[in-house]
Amino acid sequence: MPTTLATKEDLNFNRIVSKQFDRAAQYLKIHSSLLNQIKACNNVYYFQFPVRFGGDKYELFEGWRAEHSQHKKPVKGGIRFSELVNQDEIMALAALMTYKCAIVDVPFGGSKGGVRFNPKKYSDEQIEKITRRFTAELIRKEYLGPGENVPGPDVGTGEREMAWMADTYDAFNPGGIDNLACVTGKPVAQGGIHGRREATGRGVQFGIREAFQHSEDLKKLGLTPGLEGKTVVFQGFGNVGYYAAKFLSEEDGCKVVGIAEWDAAVYNPQGLTIEELNEFRKETGSIKNFPGAETLPSPDSIWDVPCDILIPAALENQVTLENCDRINCKVLAEAANGPTTPGAEERLHNRGVFIIPDIFLNAGGVTVSYFEWGKNLSHMRFGRLQKHLEEIKNQKLVSTIEKMIGKPVPEEDKKYLVRGPEELDLVNSGLEETMVTAYRSIREVHRTRVPKESMRTAAFIIAIKKVALTYEQLGIFP
Repeated sequence: MPTTLATKEDLNFNRIVSKQFDRAAQYLKIHSSLLNQIKACNNVYYFQFPVRFGGDKYELFEGWRAEHSQHKKPVKGGIRFSELVNQDEIMALAALMTYKCAIVDVPFGGSKGGVRFNPKKYSDEQIEKITRRFTAELIRKEYLGPGENVPGPDVGTGEREMAWMADTYDAFNPGGIDNLACVTGKPVAQGGIHGRREATGRGVQFGIREAFQHSEDLKKLGLTPGLEGKTVVFQGFGNVGYYAAKFLSEEDGCKVVGIAEWDAAVYNPQGLTIEELNEFRKETGSIKNFPGAETLPSPDSIWDVPCDILIPAALENQVTLENCDRINCKVLAEAANGPTTPGAEERLHNRGVFIIPDIFLNAGGVTVSYFEWGKNLSHMRFGRLQKHLEEIKNQKLVSTIEKMIGKPVPEEDKKYLVRGPEELDLVNSGLEETMVTAYRSIREVHRTRVPKESMRTAAFIIAIKKVALTYEQLGIFP
């Protein structure tokens, strides 16, 4: 059944993604049959499974794993634990993963999975049992494996759950040399990679930073290049929202003036101190009544806060026809998956709001997951072979410079110049290169082919073309 508001807006996420696909497909000369193949979700595994919580207490859970496209293998996508999980949502998110991976040139097809329950209502021991049983069900049907289907964290899951999934897979496949590559987003000590935890937020930072380098685009918005002093509002302060807010404020000089969570919203026109807010939340369980800001009347009040950049970083369908006219921003940067409905997007676009689309902006997570997957298959930490060699070369270069100028290089500068790259340096460098290259490609298509459309349509055009090319080159078997 379609979900509707008083405005009769269809909020079925799967149909929304299909509409976005169709809007871009009309600009491409690709056979309709191939377009239908690209758009369709190839298969969905729905199942119910019981979990025993001690004695004779049993509970039945519903789980899903969708594989949208196998044009590239393995397929890739997160595992979501939420009471809101349903099949249409999982299929839509799997489709977005296909297009997202294509845009940033990550060689995966799209997938997504989830279990319908609220982890806040269960103990850690119970969540572990649910996770391991869910994993066992995926293994039974070959929906999990380094070369087949590689999950990662999503809403309601994190490093802990990924470690449990990897351990369960290893128990079912003893001696498998590449077993750690069956999931990404693991703790570093369990085969994870430095930088994965904050990767989506870091990618949001890099994507917005690149968008603010193009003075021609910014002039139309009444903005100047660079992020220094730009005001930002976040709707959502989970993993993605926290890290994006932290990096944009501490490293780029943005002023984060408002943040909303599910239970409260806070506002400070002078700028919020992100670490202090995060520590307050850890201590109290909420951002409500944070002493460094005004607590707004309701979480919904965040839409009324004026800013240069509004960043939805929570769930889908948050910016709708019901609230979009209240929004007062110049750039809407989608850190969440599908936060803006088509109707709201059209209104905002017609008002001149510049939208940086989700299928590009939140691709940092899957990009660094790709690095982690490659690390697991190579069984080698990034930087281990070259770090010391780079430092030797750099030391010789600095010594040569000192001889030429006749005085020593300042010690702090010398340490910076000599230091070889750690794994985190390489991960962040690769992520920034990926986000910058992808943004410039989208901008070029938008500027030259669909200047009257939104950036989302340009991003979909790129994704569809890349997936279509792969299908054409693969041919059809038999």
